[in-house]
Amino acid sequence: MTSTSFRFARLCLAASLALGAWASASAADIKIGAAEALSGPAGQYGQSIKNGLQLAVDEINAAGGVKGNKIVLQLEDEQGRKEQAIDVFKKLIFQDRVLMLFGPTLSNSAQAADPIAQAAKVVVFGTSNTADGITSIGNYVFRNSVTEADVLPVTLQVAAKHANIKKVAVLYGNDDVFTKSGYDAFKKALDDLKIPVTTTETFAKGDVDFKAQLTKIKATNPDAIVLSALIAEGAPIMVQARQLGITVPFIGGNGMNSVKVFDLAKGNSDNLWVGSPWSLNSQTKENQHFVVAYTQKYKSAPDQFSAQAYDAMNITAQALGKIKLTGNLEADRAALRDALPAVTWTGATGAFKFRQAMGKDGKPAGYDAQQAAIVSVTRAGKYVIEK
Repeated sequence: MTSTSFRFARLCLAASLALGAWASASAADIKIGAAEALSGPAGQYGQSIKNGLQLAVDEINAAGGVKGNKIVLQLEDEQGRKEQAIDVFKKLIFQDRVLMLFGPTLSNSAQAADPIAQAAKVVVFGTSNTADGITSIGNYVFRNSVTEADVLPVTLQVAAKHANIKKVAVLYGNDDVFTKSGYDAFKKALDDLKIPVTTTETFAKGDVDFKAQLTKIKATNPDAIVLSALIAEGAPIMVQARQLGITVPFIGGNGMNSVKVFDLAKGNSDNLWVGSPWSLNSQTKENQHFVVAYTQKYKSAPDQFSAQAYDAMNITAQALGKIKLTGNLEADRAALRDALPAVTWTGATGAFKFRQAMGKDGKPAGYDAQQAAIVSVTRAGKYVIEK
């Protein structure tokens, strides 16, 4: 390097540092709310989501924030309950006056609380809601969690091919929007694939004894059990099935795609098939960065829910970078809503873009995720990708 170029480089660095100092001094906080189930049975999902959001915020802020503005994440515990989610949404929107919202954790809660955000014209961004109908609520409702209707047919196809599945039994929670929607998606996919169902059994959230349903299922001799459940019920179902001598594979929905299955089902966690845009074993540079950063920060492996939350915050940051924040909250909320649909992003969960959903009136409404699914099966305490 010549002395002239060296002096020029030093001048550029000095100018950059001065600009950075001005931006820091002039920057305003971007307050973003998150309503997640940090306690209760859904807390294992909500804690992962919280970690993913916070990791992304820390990285974005360390890199200078959004145009010099730091993101401040305000988390509230909605406990996985519809009533609490509604209360938390109202607090964050009207009292705390956040720019936008992430959450809630469960589809049940989203169906109840998202209309509050829609009516207030505040973006609500779901990172774990996969039931049908969420984004039909309105044009301020977004999600990057791929729907069960998109993922489950792919999961079934791959599992059927590898495990030689000709007929299945179905077991699902019939008192929850998410698990019921998962059942509907499974039923359609099974019909489309012409896979016979030997029996269909149900359970309720909070149940702990599933032996009666499993005994009926065992008597029909299925090649697999299709399971639409949250992990709190799904893991005990796997344990009790193995205790009854049922050794066939389980094919699960989004609620079963969690590393918590290895803790909750322990030695009975093998042979569970799940689909998701994310896998711990994905070797993309974006995912490897996320996995290493998450593991270093939280001393545990990430899961699908933390990965989707991490990407969601980065997607939001991209949209924020395209608008000028004026300090007029209502105008800024509308500008963010207008910028989000065009964002594309390649992150931990792969290449992402939004697609517009339709409302119940047949008119354009909110925005769903458009991503390809990765199918994995549990073996020896790990998820293994299958194609």
